[in-house]
Formats: sequence, structure tokens, C-alpha cells
Amino acid sequence: MAIDPETLKSEREALKEALRELETEQRKLDTELKKLRQREIRTKRELEALSTLISMHEPESTGEDGS
Repeated sequence: MAIDPETLKSEREALKEALRELETEQRKLDTELKKLRQREIRTKRELEALSTLISMHEPESTGEDGS
């Protein structure tokens, strides 16, 4: 059975288009992931800052509370 070159070319073009779509989707997801990581870092910093403020306002631990 002979392989039709036009069929192969058509399939190749379809695969190229599918690859372009995947790459576009990947770039969108990478951007979203970066945004989420920045939100995570910002939230952790805020949590750390609040924990520091709380510890500054709490009286010195006497060891009675189990700390």
C-alpha cells in the first residue's frame, strides 16, 4: 500500500497546529502559576509579620503555658 504524501503533509500540519495550541495553553498556565506563587509568598510574609507582631505584644512566656 502506497503512502499518500498529501495525507502525510495534512497530518503534519494538523500536528503543528495542535502543538501551537498546547504551547499557548502552557504559557497561560505558566503565567497563572507565577501569579499563584507570588500570592503564596505574599501571604506567607503577611503571616510571618503578624506572628511577629503578636509575639511582640505577648508577655514573656513563663513556661507555665507549655511553650
